[in-house]
Amino acid sequence: MGRNIIISKSKYLAGLQCLKYFWYLINAREEVPHPDFVNRFIFNQGTLVGQYAKNLYPGGIDLGKIADIKEQLAKTLELLSERKPLFEASVSFENVYSRADILIPVNTDRWDIVEVKSSTQPKEEYLHDVAFQKYCFEKAGIKIRKCWLTYINNQYIKKGDIDPTGLFKKVDITVEVDETLEEVGNRVMEMLEIAAADNPPEIVIGKQCSNPYICPLKDKCWGFLPDNNIFNLYGNKDKAIELYSEGILSIKDIPDRYDLNLKQQIQLECARTEKAKVDKDEISKFIKKLEYPLYFFDFETFSTAIPLYDGIKPYQRIPFQYSIHVLESIDGKAEHRDFLAKGLEDPRERLLSDLKQHLGDKGSVVVYYELFEKSVLRELAEAFPGYRKLIDSIIHRIIDLYKPFGNFHYYHSSQKGSASVKSVLPAITDLSYEGMEIGNGLAASVYFLYICGRYDVSKSCPAEAEVERIRELLIKYCRLDTGGMIHILRALIKETEK
Repeated sequence: MGRNIIISKSKYLAGLQCLKYFWYLINAREEVPHPDFVNRFIFNQGTLVGQYAKNLYPGGIDLGKIADIKEQLAKTLELLSERKPLFEASVSFENVYSRADILIPVNTDRWDIVEVKSSTQPKEEYLHDVAFQKYCFEKAGIKIRKCWLTYINNQYIKKGDIDPTGLFKKVDITVEVDETLEEVGNRVMEMLEIAAADNPPEIVIGKQCSNPYICPLKDKCWGFLPDNNIFNLYGNKDKAIELYSEGILSIKDIPDRYDLNLKQQIQLECARTEKAKVDKDEISKFIKKLEYPLYFFDFETFSTAIPLYDGIKPYQRIPFQYSIHVLESIDGKAEHRDFLAKGLEDPRERLLSDLKQHLGDKGSVVVYYELFEKSVLRELAEAFPGYRKLIDSIIHRIIDLYKPFGNFHYYHSSQKGSASVKSVLPAITDLSYEGMEIGNGLAASVYFLYICGRYDVSKSCPAEAEVERIRELLIKYCRLDTGGMIHILRALIKETEK
């Protein structure tokens, strides 16, 4: 049974998350969506991190460039006798196959497995990852002494060339891996049975659809749910899972006996009445805080695992773009100002210099979700103390347009439990981000890195015409962020006047 089925590490981990997803990877791979442009960038970040980790072990032999699996397996066995660090060493045994990021020779006949991750902390799923590797290597006759996890040190500060010894942390996970290892064999047998079946197993939707990763089949499996379904309930999904187990799918059908929190009660009321919930008193209090002129302001930032500039930490947010709309009165015509960096030189000081000219010295600075803008501004003040006075004055003037929605002082069922600007804008105005090629902040950051030649490990740049096209898309996206806030505020004011 299942003798022609090979379970790789990635398929094994998929099976741990969901056996239905695993079945599709084995039997109907064409039905699993490919990673999109943004997710491919995230994978490329992991590849780049892996390359830097190899520098921790000079003299190592890299097998990763061998494309043919059979050749790679044979070369791994051939090189074991040389007792040198091996990168991307691979083994197979019966129905399993695995590669190790780094294999280190120890003592006379043993090896250590070093797993490299681009995250900044250990995670439980990494134990399953390494346990499967150890299972495969030991089944193939290679003795493993210890297992290590190497991950990003987020306190490392770049000074000149990247120092791998400072960039990474390393922790011994042997004990935890061995505890996890005990179940690998049984799980492999279960997966082989699943893979040999003619049809995918029936798996009830739940937390595993998004944990530890969003499953590529989520849309396929969740397609039967109504638009305003119980998984849109605000907060953790325990209540939704409980309701689903009782056969309740729509928020409007939740029985009164259920104990819902205040925000969930508002969702239920809106679902039943099909009307927005508006707390005019609280919204009026918010509006009275505004001081004209209003500066609607939004940053776009990127962050990379490997710091690009001196003085920067891994994953530190680097603002490369902003948009500002200025209103002298609520019904007045807005003036627009923006900044978008060119090239990949550190854009922060130039951005601050421009910002000084565009935000004035009085009037509310209106943002959406102030924690983000304030934290980026504080990081800028640390890096450029000459601008601290300016930055402190901007922070003092910030008004957060998110609050009326985050507090559910306004809520419409079409928001589906979300108070993000992407959900609020179409709920309260006739505008939306639908159909935009660049339609969220993560995509904006990835596209910016792409036009600067930092999208993949080859550092290749797109053609000039493509660069200009994407720059226009970036400006259009960021402009909608701030222009959309004007429409949201105007709509809120109208709600208080009804």
